[in-house]
Amino acid sequence: MVKTSKTANKVSPQMYDTIVRPVITEKSMMVSEAGKVEFIVGLNASKDDIKAAVEAIFNVKVEKVNTIRQFGKTKLFRGRKGERSDYKKALVTLAKGQNIDVTTGI
Repeated sequence: MVKTSKTANKVSPQMYDTIVRPVITEKSMMVSEAGKVEFIVGLNASKDDIKAAVEAIFNVKVEKVNTIRQFGKTKLFRGRKGERSDYKKALVTLAKGQNIDVTTGI
């Protein structure tokens, strides 16, 4: 019989809905050197959901999660008014010695 610890996280399909994709920009790559990773997450995702998803999917220890909700801008598309979609970003601070290589994929 195999014992499972209470702290072992199981990866569920909802966790892949929580983390939509990593943000790969110059600024986010510079911040990744300090042990921080930036993700686009679902609009309804809480900080606890994001922390659990990152720890389970990438098998790392998360120190803290900061989030920002960006509302869509009204822009002109071919002379007509349109609106960009709202999105939510999460800046995940990893424990010392942990890292995630977002360029390799999940």
